[in-house]
Amino acid sequence: MTNHDEAAAVRPLTLAWVSRHLEVGERIVRTEVLQGGITAEMRRLTIGGPGGGTRDLVLRTFVNVEHAEDWLNREAGALTLLTGTGVPAPGLVAVDPAAAHCEYPSLLMTHLAGRTVLDDEGLETRVPLLARQLVAIHALRPAERPREYVAWTTADTVVTPKGADAAAWAAAIDVIRRPAPRYEGRFLHRDFQPGNVLFDVSPPESAGARITGIVDWAATSWGPADLDVAHCSTNLALLHGPAWGLRFAEAYEEAGGVLAAAASERLYWQVRDGLAFSEEVQLVAQPWREAGRTELTTRAVEERLDAYVTALMDALG
Repeated sequence: MTNHDEAAAVRPLTLAWVSRHLEVGERIVRTEVLQGGITAEMRRLTIGGPGGGTRDLVLRTFVNVEHAEDWLNREAGALTLLTGTGVPAPGLVAVDPAAAHCEYPSLLMTHLAGRTVLDDEGLETRVPLLARQLVAIHALRPAERPREYVAWTTADTVVTPKGADAAAWAAAIDVIRRPAPRYEGRFLHRDFQPGNVLFDVSPPESAGARITGIVDWAATSWGPADLDVAHCSTNLALLHGPAWGLRFAEAYEEAGGVLAAAASERLYWQVRDGLAFSEEVQLVAQPWREAGRTELTTRAVEERLDAYVTALMDALG
């Protein structure tokens, strides 16, 4: 087996487990570490067949991660559910959520073509595509609902960035002290954002970029469409500037999506997601820098988050 480096090597028990799930005569001929994951190790495995052809699989491994079993069970369930729906998600090959066979909890799935695109260039084209894709996800009506969403922050754990608009942040924190608005439940990805969306960008000058895949279904939940929209909005605001965060909700509605009727209810979900980022700015910004957005330092992202939260509060006023 050839590796780019030692880090790409698959651990022995996991290697044996993967091999048991290959077709007769197939073997792993190459492994490559994939960048971008925050919680999981991701590897692309090139599988060689007896006829000389190859195919790619992706191995997702949670090393010393709390709730890994729950996450992998949910992801396996979501991938099974998504088969044949028209939502471009990986196909499930095998899962070992409790590490009964592998060194660590692992999931093996098909590899999707395309790549994540985090650049500012071409964003006007991609935002409507993201919105349409999210509307399609929310239209799914699974026979078995995933678990209810879990909030990722509380009013008492928010970290107000240094130099932030203290009054705006205090007002925003007050917003999420209120009980959550009533909502109509939808099937949520729960981490739908540019880092989990693959695009076909060939040829690069093509204005008709299209989405080839949605990955990372480990947080799949049942909850308000507003929550998924808010999460993508916050990511866009931090990656591309607050105006894009505000724009995404409009794009979602233009694509046929339905959000909460009252502005105060929409604000609740937008603010709840924005404030959740305050606790993990460093964690969020690192994969973006590794992907080439080197200007997105922790401080730069904090400043954008402050500008976005302030803009949300101003929009209500």
